[in-house]
Amino acid sequence: MARLLEEDPSIHVKRDEATRENILSGMGQQHIEVTLERLKLKFGVEVEMRVPKVAYKETIKGKTSLQSRYKKQTGGRGQFGDVWLEVEPLARGEEFEFVDKIVGGVVPRQYIPAVEKGVREAMTEGVLAGYPVTDVRVTLFDGSYHTVDSSEMAFKIAASMGFKKAFLDSNPILLEPIVNLEVTVPDDFMGAVIGDLNSRRGKVMGMDPKGGVQVVKAQVPMAEILSYAPDLRSMTEGRAFFTLSFSHYEEVPAHLAQKVIEESGRKKEKE
Repeated sequence: MARLLEEDPSIHVKRDEATRENILSGMGQQHIEVTLERLKLKFGVEVEMRVPKVAYKETIKGKTSLQSRYKKQTGGRGQFGDVWLEVEPLARGEEFEFVDKIVGGVVPRQYIPAVEKGVREAMTEGVLAGYPVTDVRVTLFDGSYHTVDSSEMAFKIAASMGFKKAFLDSNPILLEPIVNLEVTVPDDFMGAVIGDLNSRRGKVMGMDPKGGVQVVKAQVPMAEILSYAPDLRSMTEGRAFFTLSFSHYEEVPAHLAQKVIEESGRKKEKE
């Protein structure tokens, strides 16, 4: 890929950490197909190409407080960690906040970073469908410990278990990326393009005339336009083009979220 990038600067490759995929982008579908053919003929490398995954996220709309205790005795020294957590939503885009409200040493200071680490690890793996959790505040406000059996690991596990349960009890939802889409299209095909955007759950934000064509501005869920390039070419006889950029995250409608969760569950079962 590095050699191809040197030969063709219009090709871009990046790693999407959210979906753990390598994303190849170019000037269009045909450009990508030609690039992959060159990769095969010139270097003998065959790659599997598929539509990119959507980088969903998980969050909550409610608030929950609960106790989570991890206790394990296997002869000799055991494991004991006990935490009370409060989980509540943050405003969109604020990501994560951990609040320490421990007083009187009910949870020793050396174990509090382990509590935060346990929560953060649980957030990375997700709870609903395995997607990262965002926009939540977690408050540690009570707990207890054992002078012999308590450890950082025990508190980390207790916090992770507690966060997962509290998350599911706090009206969890899925979030999907929304993109800004600008389609430059001849007047003749305006109706077809707008109708198609509506069918993709898009919101048309405005239209600007520009020298015999119209620039349609819309916001559309990323999941709905993963194969937009060939579809647009087909409906406009190849006379329209588009650009897009990330805008924000929005809640996925319940019936669609359920499908995403079920699909994620099936993939986990196969793995």
